[in-house]
Amino acid sequence: MSNLQNLTVIIVTYRTNHDILDDCIKSIDQNVKILIIENSEDIKFKEKYENKYRSVSVILSGKNLGYGGGNNLGFEKINTRYGLISNPDVIYSSNFFQEIEKYLIPEIEFSIIGVAYDNEDNYLSYGSFYEEKSIILKNKKYGKNGLKEVDWVVGCSVLLDTNKINLSKLFDENIFLYFEEIDLCRQIKLKGGNVFTSSKLIVKHLGHKGSAATDPDYTIETEMFRNWHWMWSSFYYHKKYSNYFLAIKLMSGKFIKSFFKMIFFSIIYNKKKQTMYFARYSGLLNAFMGKKSWYRVKSLFK
Repeated sequence: MSNLQNLTVIIVTYRTNHDILDDCIKSIDQNVKILIIENSEDIKFKEKYENKYRSVSVILSGKNLGYGGGNNLGFEKINTRYGLISNPDVIYSSNFFQEIEKYLIPEIEFSIIGVAYDNEDNYLSYGSFYEEKSIILKNKKYGKNGLKEVDWVVGCSVLLDTNKINLSKLFDENIFLYFEEIDLCRQIKLKGGNVFTSSKLIVKHLGHKGSAATDPDYTIETEMFRNWHWMWSSFYYHKKYSNYFLAIKLMSGKFIKSFFKMIFFSIIYNKKKQTMYFARYSGLLNAFMGKKSWYRVKSLFK
């Protein structure tokens, strides 16, 4: 019996480009179960993918739960010990599932294992909670089984052992976008779990291609969406792990800068940058006021 039978890949989608999603699915070993959480009520999407791929099942969430909420739903539904979170814009290397199978045994104890990018020299797929420790982690050698322990790993593709995670819910659903995986890793480590990155699990991550918000027809709206949530989630994360006043101190410079740049680019009629800095200012203002992460791209998130 292959260890891969004890693995489910969970892909959260929302009006994702079908060509991009198909490329992701085709790079996954055919013996691995795939559960797609489609954050809508699109029954035609469900019918298409369940008919097209024998390994795929689709759950329609009925509304946009975001990355964290979608993956929480996925992990509630799987019946395998191991789950592999996957963004739809990830392509797996040809030997990825041969390598991951080696980790799917009780003898290798982990809570989370993150992947490596195919261009790791340019973008690291892991990091530290503390900036001064990042260089130390980068220079740290990989050990047995191609693993090294780190603070956090990127969320585009993450392997979890559900037997080793002591959380009632994986992701904090107060966060709609950004910092979800860093928060998850921190929660797991606080509970005594461990987080590794693997040099053996190689992926190509297209980046920002996984949802309808990447549609070129919505460039300015998407810019606002991303910037709003980046600022809101940054403040929320700092507040969660320090306190409200320290988070204010850490983010006040960005708040003031965003306000004056918003005014400046409005005066010179630079619509895109004015929108970007307005989104940053608004995201932080809402976070300062304790409001929920409510903003959505109006034309898309109906």
